[in-house]
Amino acid sequence: MARPQMLIPSLAVLALFAIGSPAQAQQGSDREGVRRAVLDYVEGFYEGDTVKIVRSIRPEAKKYGFFIPRDSARYVGEPMSFQEMIDYAKNVKARGRPTPATAPKQVDILDVADQTAAAKLTAWWGIDYLQLAKYNGKWMILHVLWQSPPK
Repeated sequence: MARPQMLIPSLAVLALFAIGSPAQAQQGSDREGVRRAVLDYVEGFYEGDTVKIVRSIRPEAKKYGFFIPRDSARYVGEPMSFQEMIDYAKNVKARGRPTPATAPKQVDILDVADQTAAAKLTAWWGIDYLQLAKYNGKWMILHVLWQSPPK
């Protein structure tokens, strides 16, 4: 039979496991920060909201995508600078026709470390693979590689 003083340390160890560790809590808040950055990115384009673009994308970000032009059967590559992302959002706002609320914006978080993360976004224009980094405690997008929907 176990002595009562032996049970106390064992119960304390079990309580720590039941509560969870600070690293797990940090991982959860980091995952939410990554998810929020990706949602701000897609909603910025969908709604024409430059505040969301600026909040989620670093000014030195690189975006490159592949699409199939209407008169072609082959993919063509196209870079997009931070300023072009801002201009695109402004154009959506100026047209007064935001993307419908039913448009896809599925976020799959692929990996989150303490300083870097990767996510996949499925949007109306196709698939984006995003690399993010944490700057002063805030997750922001640094690289985007995208393609139009596969045939």
